[in-house]
Amino acid sequence: MSFDVICFDCDSTLSKIEGIDELAGRVGLGEEMSRLTDAAMNGEVLLEAVYEQRLSLIRPDRDSIDWLADLYIEQIVDGVKEVFETLTAPGREVHIVSGGIRQAILPLARYLSLPETQVHAVDIYFNEDGSYRDYDRDSPLARSGGKAEICKRLLKAQGSLVMVGDGKTDMEARQAGAVVIGFGGVADRPVVREQADFYSAEPSLVSILSYIL
Repeated sequence: MSFDVICFDCDSTLSKIEGIDELAGRVGLGEEMSRLTDAAMNGEVLLEAVYEQRLSLIRPDRDSIDWLADLYIEQIVDGVKEVFETLTAPGREVHIVSGGIRQAILPLARYLSLPETQVHAVDIYFNEDGSYRDYDRDSPLARSGGKAEICKRLLKAQGSLVMVGDGKTDMEARQAGAVVIGFGGVADRPVVREQADFYSAEPSLVSILSYIL
């Protein structure tokens, strides 16, 4: 099976961390946030029920987003660079589709030679002094079903699309007609094992190439 469009989640798929949990830990709210993130990724609560709550508690400033951007690259999952090099070919598009913070993910995308236009995530806004102001409340990726919306946009009339991710929100891409590969190399979630078309619990992302190529 060959795909025209290949989409990857970021947190716990391209990088071993959950960005929002790392930001929370930095301001002493780690445990509380981890519980909320897990509940959303396991499909126990809707994403929009926790999205605003998490950001309004953490209020990440520009410095903490720069810190997180470095951490994403530092904690990159084994085999990611190799996977992106293998999949970047004429006639094939690779995208990152994430409910994470776009400004923190863009440096990782640059590290993987992926254009900014192929990174779909949630923008946050700062005040002039760099303090947190708000996030893009219109972004589909800050609510349930958002990944399906983005995949639908990316899926050309005749094309085929595959979504690779670790959470319940990634499984929603099936609503757009996507094939879904569950990656459990960082976080092994039963709901993803059950709902994914294919599943890999290998620690290296290279393990998903056999399903894509």
